[in-house]
Amino acid sequence: MKSFLKSIVAFFLALLARAVVRRYRPHIVMVTGSVGKTSTKDAVAAVLSSRFLVRKSEKSFNSEFGVPFTILGVDNPWNNAFAWLSLIKSSVALLALPNHYPKMLVLEVGADRPGDLARILRIATPDAVVVTRLPEVPVHVEAYASPRAVREEEFSPAYALTAEAPLVISADDPYARESAMRTPARVISYGLADDATVRISGVAFSEREGVVDGMRAMVTVNGEQEDLVVRGSVGATQVLPASAAMAIALAFKISPSDARASLEAYEPPPGRGRLLAGKNDSILIDDSYNASPVAMEHALATLKAFPHAARRIAVLGDMLELGRYSVEEHERIGAIARASADIVVAVGIRARAFASSTEKEIGAEVVLFDNAEAAASALVGIVAPGDVVLVKGSQSIRTERIVKALLADPADAARLVRQETRWQSRA
Repeated sequence: MKSFLKSIVAFFLALLARAVVRRYRPHIVMVTGSVGKTSTKDAVAAVLSSRFLVRKSEKSFNSEFGVPFTILGVDNPWNNAFAWLSLIKSSVALLALPNHYPKMLVLEVGADRPGDLARILRIATPDAVVVTRLPEVPVHVEAYASPRAVREEEFSPAYALTAEAPLVISADDPYARESAMRTPARVISYGLADDATVRISGVAFSEREGVVDGMRAMVTVNGEQEDLVVRGSVGATQVLPASAAMAIALAFKISPSDARASLEAYEPPPGRGRLLAGKNDSILIDDSYNASPVAMEHALATLKAFPHAARRIAVLGDMLELGRYSVEEHERIGAIARASADIVVAVGIRARAFASSTEKEIGAEVVLFDNAEAAASALVGIVAPGDVVLVKGSQSIRTERIVKALLADPADAARLVRQETRWQSRA
């Protein structure tokens, strides 16, 4: 019954959203992919807002519910009947009365199950598409026949583009490059590859007075070089969303210098490599939003390379929705973690595999905890001055609770993911 009601509500929302798109005809930029969608969506919106009236998806609302909410310009009503009535009222007004509607929508779109993106594409057709990473073992793979099936669905918005419409892809992603050849779109690439349209080089930590405060890189566009700095978060991947935004800027005739200037206000979203002050003069890398194998690899590479660290502590939760790849990928990431950290704290049942590979005698000791609360309690007494602590795990593991327990300033909890009442009330 619950599933039936959900499908009815989704159908109703789709009708309203489709009607609004047909009435106002905004330019639609869709951001898809398996990794880094939200950061990329925020960076793209920051650049385009310098030239257009833009509305972007809030947080990571990228589903058949989240996309209509963005188009309609409403918050998620959740289970509030009055909020649903308000949604209906505002939607009818949007259709019946003149409104100052955005000229451009930047929509993050995602797929948890086969067919999710097809349903979204029936609501809105993109005028431009940005595709982030499409890794070998993507998240949500347990719901699909194969990893390739996930990648194909994540790439599918690009097939809806008309001839010569802009398609922004990672120049370092072989699947995206191969798939782009099957579209009539105008391909604009970004990445480390020499042939990237927006080429990234010299990626390094940004420091002020010997303290890491973000990442920096050189970006080359049409022979013009721009020094790109992303503050507040760390990891080589932090410069990719900004570079993708500079690529989409080309499609809308925004100069590289203007695009870079617009990105000065860009800040990566919570839970994506964010730097926070920890207890006992430690440094926290809050990457607690979610976890997949490729994201874990990047986060651990960041921890290993982090300068001036007394000890490196990797706090890693389960990676969910990997299906038959789960044990293999947890063991593989466990080996990488032990080679990257002085202490590995594994949180969750699946994370026990971090200590079970044949190379378990190599590298850091692994400490096991059943849940985030137990890990947080123990870690408060472990972290010491100069320690750099990476915290990462799938949403259901709630690793942000570990970050919260380790904050030097409790007020910084407002900067974490999943701090809304509906999340706080969950066990």
